[in-house]
Parts: sequence; C-alpha cells; structure tokens
Amino acid sequence: MQTEPILQNEIPEAQRAAAALRLPSMQPAAAGALLTVDAGYSPQLAEKARLIGHDRGKVIAILPGAEAALDELLGAVLQAIAARADFAVEGSRVRRPDGVVVAIDRADPLLTLSQLVQEDFCLLQKQDEEHVLTAALLCFPAAWTLAEKIGRPLTGIHVPVAPYTEDIARRVQRLFDGVQPGRALWRANLLRYDDFALFQPYTEAQKRKVGAPDSPFERSERQTVFRLPVSGAVVFAIHTTVIRRVAVG
Repeated sequence: MQTEPILQNEIPEAQRAAAALRLPSMQPAAAGALLTVDAGYSPQLAEKARLIGHDRGKVIAILPGAEAALDELLGAVLQAIAARADFAVEGSRVRRPDGVVVAIDRADPLLTLSQLVQEDFCLLQKQDEEHVLTAALLCFPAAWTLAEKIGRPLTGIHVPVAPYTEDIARRVQRLFDGVQPGRALWRANLLRYDDFALFQPYTEAQKRKVGAPDSPFERSERQTVFRLPVSGAVVFAIHTTVIRRVAVG
C-alpha cells in the first residue's frame, strides 16, 4: 500500500489544454516526446518495483503470441532512451537519470521497462476487425483492472466508461488502424482525486470515486499511441502525473 503521496511539481499547461479537448482528441507528438522524465521519476519507479514484487500478476500480463512485439517495444524504448542526454546505454546496461544502473533483460521486457521509465505500456494487436489488448505493464491504473481487460478488444476495454460512445469507439478504432510508424500521437486527461495512490484498480462492478471541487489532488495521464513497424502492434503508453492542488481563498 502506498502510504505517502508521490507528487510532481506541475501538470504542464499543454497537457492541461489537451485534457480539455473532446475525445479522442489525438494530436501529433513532437519528436523525442515519447518518454517523460520529471520530479516523480525515482519514487514512481520505486513504487513500480514494490507493486511488482508484491504481486506481479496484478500489474503485468502477457498473452501467448505477444512476445515478439514486446521485444520490439523494448527495443523502441531503448532507442528513445539512447537519444536522451539524461540516460546512458552502456552495452547491456542502462544508467538512469537518477544514477541507478539497470541490466537489460530481453527475456522479461516488461519488467525491464518498469525499471527504466515512468510510463506504463499497453500492447494492442489487430485480431479480425479490432485491436486486442495482448500484453500490458499497468502499475498505475486509474480506476480499471488489468485482469478484466486483458484479451479484450478496444470496445470491451472501455466498458463501462460513460463518455466512450459507439461513435467514439469507431473513431478510436480508425485511429488505431491509421497510426503510422514514426508518427506518434498523444492526448491527455485530467481529473480531481481524493486519493493520492498511483495504483487504483477498480473492477467494472465497483462504483468509481469521482473527485469533488475541493478534492486535494489532480491526476493527469499523458497518453501516447505509436505503431511498432515490424510487428504492426500499437502501443498505448501512459505517463501519470499527480499534484497537490493549491487551495484558493
């Protein structure tokens, strides 16, 4: 159980603006903007390690047939890391911005990713007419449960999200069909929360807690979508920011 808040300094203004747009509200991601490193980097990665150590099955899921795409995902993230000045790739190891050295384990790509970046990752592969969630590293769910969603298509993943209408579902599927390698897209959300915990799994049967105007925290996800060129799988990457709201008056 997370006992202390893991907070960032701010939600970037561009992210606030993106969160105000109507679904699916995707826009092109800037070059080099696949990953975000901020004030929450070290404590968020420590929380990921704690969650995985406590019960890996709650935060990591892999269906048969996803292995090659996961290896490709790890390679894509390592390539993005190598282009940054705050990481150093040293053979089979990576030196993180906080100085921690991580061994690259190709046999366990999601575990390796959990040790390197703040983002969670959902891997979706086209089966028949829809993209299906075939693997995920989901340490920071915002009111959903990985065990319920793994193996489901996009429409099933978003049950019972009220704003996710059939029209939006069709538009999101077209977006996933059309996203091109090397042309990542992103959107954001922003909600008020009473609970600062990063790991907030809710089943579909549970009533979601909705923040009030005076709730003390804001939580925002920067959600990036990109296609892996070899496998054709689509990746949904989630960077979570939690801040304490400044009291007014």
